[in-house]
Amino acid sequence: MSISGLPVLNDILLAHKRISPYIHHSPVMTSSGINEMLGAEFYFKCENLQKVGAFKFRGATNAVLSLTPEELRHGVGTHSSGNHAAALALAARNAGVPAYIVMPSTAPAIKKAAVASYGGIITYCEPTQAARESTMDRIQKETGCTFIHPYNRFEIIAGQGTAALELLDSCPQLDAVMAPVGGGGLLSGTAIAAKSINPDISVWAGEPANADDAFRSMQFGSIQPALPSNTIADGLLTSLGTLTYEAIRSHVDCIMLCPESFILEAMKLIWERMKIIIEPSSAVPLGALMANPGLGWKGKKIGIILSGGNCKLELA
Repeated sequence: MSISGLPVLNDILLAHKRISPYIHHSPVMTSSGINEMLGAEFYFKCENLQKVGAFKFRGATNAVLSLTPEELRHGVGTHSSGNHAAALALAARNAGVPAYIVMPSTAPAIKKAAVASYGGIITYCEPTQAARESTMDRIQKETGCTFIHPYNRFEIIAGQGTAALELLDSCPQLDAVMAPVGGGGLLSGTAIAAKSINPDISVWAGEPANADDAFRSMQFGSIQPALPSNTIADGLLTSLGTLTYEAIRSHVDCIMLCPESFILEAMKLIWERMKIIIEPSSAVPLGALMANPGLGWKGKKIGIILSGGNCKLELA
């Protein structure tokens, strides 16, 4: 563990060894059509094909497998709008313990159904951070479960970093690697892994323009709260945590904002050209590049982590 409380490369390597028997080693896919249209060479790490349909299974599995028998005895719990909830429910089921999940009542129906299908014990709350946290506190006191934060936890960040580890193992020639940012767990792990393997690589993030708290946090030099937002990228609505803020401040070169129209355009482009389903949050990095053609990415080799594929098909 690093002095700052953040994982280092060796922690990510250990996490990868720990979770490898349980995860999908998702493919890296390319599209000559997208490359020609946008003027760069893209390598898409398809975490939309990960178990539970999202990268979150990596971090959740690492967190559960890192707990002591005493910490696991009463199960685990979390609050999440969907993907982390489903990931923790499945990781807990694999470990033979219950998962207590607090979800906002407004979470997409497909994500509610997924959590239930993996055996998660769901309690619904109002769609605010305060309601999530207070409801989780109550359930934790009632059950004695161990709380697994969706992103602001050492083991979660280390687990999420394993996606970038695999991407760079497959594509060591990359000039830049990119991920979406909400709470920052994926981006933090990606940035730590990428910069540790290749200090010269650029690490970029895509964030919805309608939910730009990470962008504002980097501008102001302190964590800025997530404000109410109507973005289609429902997985990116949370504020940065203390750990993820430090990781992003230290290791991420640029956060690019993506308007809603470009989220939809990028999502449809990947659907149509690559014949794979991604959710809106996954489309934000490519959409952010499309919305910011003057930021110096043309002609580069860019790895993009497609974070998930749990999408309401009527969005198309």
